[in-house]
Amino acid sequence: MSIDLTLACGRYDRTEGLRDGSVVVEGVNLTVLNLPVEEIFYRMARFREFDAAELSLSTYVITLDRDAPFVAVPAFPSRMFRHSGIYVNTAAGISGPADLPGRVVGLAEYQLTANVWIRGILAEHYGVPVESVSYRTGGLHAPGRIEKLSLDLPAEVRVSPIPADRTLDEMLVTGELDAVYTPRAPGPFAAGRPEVARLFPDAGAEERRYHRTTGIFPIMHVVVIRREVYERNRWVARSLFKAFEEARRRAREDLDQSTALRVMLPWLHEEIARTRDALGADYWRYGVQPNDRELRTFLGYARAQGLVKASFEPEDLFAPETLSEFVI
Repeated sequence: MSIDLTLACGRYDRTEGLRDGSVVVEGVNLTVLNLPVEEIFYRMARFREFDAAELSLSTYVITLDRDAPFVAVPAFPSRMFRHSGIYVNTAAGISGPADLPGRVVGLAEYQLTANVWIRGILAEHYGVPVESVSYRTGGLHAPGRIEKLSLDLPAEVRVSPIPADRTLDEMLVTGELDAVYTPRAPGPFAAGRPEVARLFPDAGAEERRYHRTTGIFPIMHVVVIRREVYERNRWVARSLFKAFEEARRRAREDLDQSTALRVMLPWLHEEIARTRDALGADYWRYGVQPNDRELRTFLGYARAQGLVKASFEPEDLFAPETLSEFVI
């Protein structure tokens, strides 16, 4: 007898096996909803609509520090370096990170995982304290965005919303914002407007240097189960984790398929070789122990930035059933 379970997540190569049914979740009749991640996060954090979902790592950690409505498994469907997510107004006189203190910085939300990483990296590696800039929050492309969760931040962290009818895009162009930290590219940058540029012109080189220094490939998203679903059938955590791991393994093997290109990138295999040379053969790992450095660093950043008060260990974030393997 299987149980029904609805999973909401983005559509990626590493989740395709779950979507197309080639990877089975043991004991589960799975319905997969592929939705934009912002929609998934909002609906899960605000209304807990899905049995399981991809969720922002920062949102999950914040909820764990409160009423803990979810339990996570250590599958990380989204990872990304974020030096490329810092954009500046080209007339603001910002030529590098040292020019950021004292400036006004736009954010879609203070608590976005990408922004936690950006602020933490700037503070730890570039001498830009979190409290050294003023933050303005609101919609990037459309007005009206608000924080998914209420925040209780330290007094020294200055965060206020932009006007309800304005966007971060337009305020960056006009110079009302000196910079924007964002996982999505601002519209003016994508359109090639001269008013907007990346803080790091060669962001990829800066990200590779960061990885050589730290060994960190930042984690963005985690997979969570609604706590009441987990408590009714605790085995679901292990079953779901095993399925995500199998889907990841198949996607990794597919990267080496050379008969025909899986995606429309003519030099895909050269890029795969460069990536493995820089990050290692198994660079997109799941599990707690292989990601201890990333998780500890993120938890330290979240606490330092006022998002959580508790001191979590990486193991505290995940269902205990997923922390070890059965050995005969």
